[in-house]
Amino acid sequence: MFQSFDEVNDPTLGRERVARLREWLTRNDLDGFIVPRSDEHQGEYVAARSERLKWLTGFSGSAGVAIVLVGRAVVFVDGRYTLQVRDQTDPQVFAYESLIDNPPPKWIKANLGKGARLGFDPWLHTIGDVKALREAAEKTGAELVPVDANPIDQLWADQPAAPLEPVEIHPIEYAGELAKDKLSRLAAAIAKEGATHTVLTDPSSLAWAFNIRGADVPHTPLALGFAVLAAEGPHLLFMDKRKLPMKTEAYLTQLADLRPPSALEAELVALAKSGARIALDPVLAADRLRTLVTENGGAVVTAPDPARIPRATKNGAEIAGARAAHRRDGAAVVKLLCWLDAQAPDTLDEIAVVTKLEEKRRITGDETQMPLRDVSFATIAGAGPNGAIMHYRVSSATNRPLRSGELFLLDSGGQYQDGTTDITRTVPIGQPTEEMRTRYTLVLKGMIEISMLRFPPGVRGSDLDAVARLALWKAGLDYAHGTGHGVGSYLSVHEGPQRLAKTGTEKLLEGMILSNEPGYYKPGSYGIRLENLILVTPAEALPDGDIAMHGFETLTLAPFDKRMLKTDLLNRDEVHWLDEYHARVMREIGPMVGGEVLAWLEKATAPLPHDDKG
Repeated sequence: MFQSFDEVNDPTLGRERVARLREWLTRNDLDGFIVPRSDEHQGEYVAARSERLKWLTGFSGSAGVAIVLVGRAVVFVDGRYTLQVRDQTDPQVFAYESLIDNPPPKWIKANLGKGARLGFDPWLHTIGDVKALREAAEKTGAELVPVDANPIDQLWADQPAAPLEPVEIHPIEYAGELAKDKLSRLAAAIAKEGATHTVLTDPSSLAWAFNIRGADVPHTPLALGFAVLAAEGPHLLFMDKRKLPMKTEAYLTQLADLRPPSALEAELVALAKSGARIALDPVLAADRLRTLVTENGGAVVTAPDPARIPRATKNGAEIAGARAAHRRDGAAVVKLLCWLDAQAPDTLDEIAVVTKLEEKRRITGDETQMPLRDVSFATIAGAGPNGAIMHYRVSSATNRPLRSGELFLLDSGGQYQDGTTDITRTVPIGQPTEEMRTRYTLVLKGMIEISMLRFPPGVRGSDLDAVARLALWKAGLDYAHGTGHGVGSYLSVHEGPQRLAKTGTEKLLEGMILSNEPGYYKPGSYGIRLENLILVTPAEALPDGDIAMHGFETLTLAPFDKRMLKTDLLNRDEVHWLDEYHARVMREIGPMVGGEVLAWLEKATAPLPHDDKG
């Protein structure tokens, strides 16, 4: 399941599909319907079957919502997708709104009239989302109406089948803890919340708790399913047995009673009728689960998914695996950068580089007996103005040559059994302009400042986000995305709840892995993003200090392009960090490459000239 370059939907299809949805609205006495970019598990990556928003609108981004009314339609996206949504959808059919500045509840207050009936699929919206939508609708005298069957599923004639990819056991040498011990910990957490059961709806939590991996969604080794965990008594795992090889099924039957996914609703109803107190995470659990419990006499206990923090705080085996995966991945990226540097401008295009990078990752993995299992997301390879599209995805229709005098932004990652990687480097094709070099250096300053930070226990991601932006802010510049996201251990490359962002409310704990990726984007011209993954280190006492401080260990190993640097903008500490980082890259990656690649790496990681150190 590696990267493909298939075309996205034809934007003109939206007109006919929206018209058919409006006919359905009329037949069902509704004035509108909400189509989110989510499935029953509320994950970022969804199976082809669940790409309902893409089918309806043409928009293929990982976050978005459409609201179709009888007389108008709107698509909501965040700052990453403001350019992409306009390229992929028909502006004659859809208006565009910000998920951040004017989210659906706010829009509903201003645009739904009294008596309006707005339909939604309760399996595709979380408890928290539905609460906000219902409150907004009721303030205008409108009504939020759950539907029993999703209209997109009825209208989508060639909708793909549900995935049935094989589930595998994740070895203990990479998991670091037996599943039975994890489940015991989760059972204790359920009891502590005053609940008798909880529903694991996030496939990442399912994968972590049971030490399993799958391939039901693109680029993330997840097996779709649900679990009902008990504080006391047997656990229930709802997963299609057609996905379970004999060995995996035998393993899982020792941990839980297996049930088909179709049995989940009936099991919850039975538990509710028995008086169970069922914990649901309002940020993750579908609203349908809440109604199944409350309408059948059970009690909903509002509590976070008990696996999220244990999953996010990596153990020793997972940390060792992350370091090893990043060394291999760094070697592959170095080989790619060396190859790219040797090519003449205007002789390559974006797809050629994506294909070559995947080849380098495969070869390096095979050489080290740790094969590349997949890319961790569709590689972002933006040449020139395409680099200004933050989550650009190249297709055969958008594929652009790497032209002299432009920048090339390459954001990619790998899925290895011992770890998940994510790295971004921006390189010049030919001679960069002074503006490009200045803004690259300001972005790098922000990354370095995050890398050098020391911070006390209890600090949240939102407390640190501004640090990465200060150099840009002083120049009147900024970027419209968070500074960093959490990363899983051979799981999702975008893992919650940890974030470095204005919305990052979770405390940063020892063992959490995050990205560190400030950027700058000039629409129609170029984009700059630099990204390393970082690990929260144990809090340690500092000389003459009063408080033990956490720090960050940088995991990613690949040089930054010194042709893009304006070293007079770097202070002594920043220059020292960069030289030390490059020396470490040479120490760890050098022995893994040879010949012309080693010679290139020696030059790329050489210390900055003494006179440049201010």
